Order: sequence, then C-alpha cells, then structure tokens
Amino acid sequence: MTYTKETPMVKGVIFDMDGLMFDTERLWDKMWEPACKALGLPLPEDLAAFSASCRGLAGDNLRSQVAKYIPGDPQRLLDKVWQMADERFAQGVPCKKGLKELLTALDDRGMPRIVASSSPRTMIEMNLQNTGTARYFHDVVSGTEVKHSKPAPDTFLLAAEKLHLDPKDCLVLEDSFNGVRAGRAAGCVTVMVPDMMQPTEEIMQLYDRKCEDLLEVRDLLVEGKL
Repeated sequence: MTYTKETPMVKGVIFDMDGLMFDTERLWDKMWEPACKALGLPLPEDLAAFSASCRGLAGDNLRSQVAKYIPGDPQRLLDKVWQMADERFAQGVPCKKGLKELLTALDDRGMPRIVASSSPRTMIEMNLQNTGTARYFHDVVSGTEVKHSKPAPDTFLLAAEKLHLDPKDCLVLEDSFNGVRAGRAAGCVTVMVPDMMQPTEEIMQLYDRKCEDLLEVRDLLVEGKL
C-alpha cells in the first residue's frame, strides 16, 4: 500500500507527558532535595543518576527504585515530592516546542490521541487544563491505573484499548528510556523525542525513529511517513 497524506501509517497517537509534552523533567529533578531535607532523609550520592533512573516509573517500580537509593518508607518520600510538585505545577508548566502545532494537526485529521503518563492522574489533568491542551485529548491513562508501570507495556496497552485500536496501529511518543522500552514491549510504533538524555545503543535498537522535536513528528505524520 502506498501511504499519502490522507492515509497515515498509524491510526492513533499516545503521548507521554513529562519531558515530552511539557518541560517538567527538570522541575521533577529539583523536588528530591527539598523533599529529603523536609523529611530528614539523606540524599543519594549521585543525585543526577538517581533522578534519571526514576524517570518514567510509577507504582511499585518507582517505590523499588527510590528504596535502592534512599532509606525509609519510599511512599512517604514520594508523597512529599508529589505535594511539592502539585504546588509548583499549579503555577503552570511550559509546553515543549511543537506541541500545540502537532495537536492541531492531529485534530485537523481527526486522529485519536491520549495521554499515557506515569504521573498521578490529578497532575496530568491539572497540566492539561493549565496549558489549554485538555480539549485535544480523548482520554488519559495514569501509571497508577495499571498493575505494572513503564517499562512494562501495560500503560500503553491500556491506552490503545481506550482508543479502540490495536497497539501496532498506535504511535507512542516518548522521551524517557523506560518509556521507549514500554512502547516497544507494547508493540506500538515508538518514536523517541529526547529531552534530558540522548539514546544509548540499547535504546536505539528499541525505537522506530528519533525526532528532534514535536514539529518534526508533525511533519512526518502530515507527510504520511509515520
């Protein structure tokens, strides 16, 4: 089959949120130090490596990762981090380059789209409302809604189900390593748009394509190349 602008290769788009839609990963990284200080907990020796290892995780996967680096109850620390994040994100978060242009193009084509993030649902909905992007999405999936969070495929499989699409017909847009792993495991067309970390050799073998920003994603979709 020859694909044209009217016959895209994918039928729906699944968006990660932090670091993909919004420039929030840097904000998340800044939460660990004050949260640990508030609870009297020691910081990991390599805070940057710890922060990077937590990106894209939720639920038991995130709690387990936190416990490897910081003593005590990981949920207590996470509750503090989320409280601080709620207060900061309520002030507004910056959109990543090309987000609204991509959403407009998808809307013009009537292509289904959904957010599938490891963040709590309340935070996803708050960010969508505050940035004026909520109206572009048909639904939301939070990492807390599935048994296994990223890098397991569950989050994206549920997102595809909510879009009433086969995972292989869905485009996953991700910036994190764990997100790319989850997209590949789900059998989705997976595109990485790097944020704070460039792909490793492992990650290069897992995604279908890398784009510099969401404007490039839009152009590829419009041209029928995705």
